[in-house]
Amino acid sequence: MIVKTYGSAIQGVQAITITIEVNVSPRGAKFYIVGLPDNAVKESEQRIISTLQHIGRKMPRTRTVVNLAPAAIRKAGAAYDLPIAIGILGASAEIPTEAFASHVMMGELSLDGTLLPVRGALSMAIKARAEGFRAIILPWKNAPEAALVEDIAVYGATDINAVIRHLEGVEPLPAATSGTGVNMLQQPAAYDFDFSEVKGQRHIKRALEIAAAGGHNAILIGPPGAGKTMLAKRFPSILPPLLLDEALETTMIYSVAGKTAEKTALIVQRPFRAPHHGISDVALVGGGSTIQPGEISLAHNGVLFLDELPEFRRSVLEVLRQPMEEGSVTIARARQAVTFPANFMLLASMNPCPCGYFNHPEKKCSCAPGMVYKYLNKISGPLMDRIDLHVEVTPVTYSALSDQTVAESSQMIRQRVIAARAIQKERFGDAYINCNARMTAKMMHRHCQTDAESQQLLRSAMKRLQLSARAYDRIMKVSRTIADLDSSAQINARHMAEAIQYRSLDRQTWGG
Repeated sequence: MIVKTYGSAIQGVQAITITIEVNVSPRGAKFYIVGLPDNAVKESEQRIISTLQHIGRKMPRTRTVVNLAPAAIRKAGAAYDLPIAIGILGASAEIPTEAFASHVMMGELSLDGTLLPVRGALSMAIKARAEGFRAIILPWKNAPEAALVEDIAVYGATDINAVIRHLEGVEPLPAATSGTGVNMLQQPAAYDFDFSEVKGQRHIKRALEIAAAGGHNAILIGPPGAGKTMLAKRFPSILPPLLLDEALETTMIYSVAGKTAEKTALIVQRPFRAPHHGISDVALVGGGSTIQPGEISLAHNGVLFLDELPEFRRSVLEVLRQPMEEGSVTIARARQAVTFPANFMLLASMNPCPCGYFNHPEKKCSCAPGMVYKYLNKISGPLMDRIDLHVEVTPVTYSALSDQTVAESSQMIRQRVIAARAIQKERFGDAYINCNARMTAKMMHRHCQTDAESQQLLRSAMKRLQLSARAYDRIMKVSRTIADLDSSAQINARHMAEAIQYRSLDRQTWGG
């Protein structure tokens, strides 16, 4: 007897529906799994045998063939245990099969039949709804996440017995709920750090406000103890809230990577990823034997913070160049190519030289001649070109540190950022662009209107600083953001001048 159940395979962050065909025939005595399974899928036989014995069900002693179709897609992981076990019970006439066609089922089995959580539940639910399935059955820990998808019933089960009773119609599983995504996003965000705690550094706060308002990449360069890392940690507190589509997309990535929090079905705050400088290029961009998203994808719709940028291996930094432009990364292997979203803001920090005191107002740099240039050259020109804001961080004076005046809070700065993003949202309409940093050349020509004085300023800067065409684009985008913060429809000379000053590492005399 041939029976079909349905599951899902994850490729990138998208799910693909898998048909599990089970044939129990009266002749023979072997168990086969075909359809390009990996070792974890092949080992499901022993888990299923133990599970069925534990719950008092019979495992067929005759020839059993399980086919995972389409066979061209590699099946990985133990999440196919549940649909295979249910298919075997259906093919053996142990349970009715009428409900199989309307359900997608995924779950890893313990030896006693308990269901263990799986990865990619949100993607599975989205795909199941798109293909017209009525319901999806998952381990109970995954159910709240999948329940974010509307118009499909999501059932969370603790063990295989609960699934069997549901399919038999004896004891239906309760439908899972997690609240609407819109309501979850409207909950007030709580941050551990606030800009009101920062003494002085007004120009740094201004630069970070511009970066947050336009989605721009930024680098902080200054001596040790100037506050670069401290400021970076407070950067998430001024970022605009996630839109619902952004939250769902980010949650899908974390679900596929197995990094969703148990208590939170939807990721409601923009990610802030800060990997150590010893990270490998595979861990940064993604990959591995079973392709998984890397740090740049986990930072999607959020921030990737690279502290002490020159300490990262050059080969690691160079792999950032294409994702920073495209907003995605494609991992290619012999049998497949997987694309992960990677639309992140790069925030980096670095010392100006090996000793850290070049350009310090009080301490003398002890580096040998040429060491400053050599240190800066650890970061390639093309990568530095892709960073919109170069911000010099100077040490805070005693008078600023001892000042008891309460500085502007993150909430106040965030309100201005949100207002600027609202202008950009209206400007771009339904386009896939949601911030100035992602404008195309055509959009720049349309939306970055400048007056004669602004054009003269930029012309002089291009000639004096020998800026590249990419740097020109970055200046135009940053000036557009500054104008948005100023609620100005046109870019004027003041906006352009401020944008140009953030190209300090393009100066030919810097580090000389």
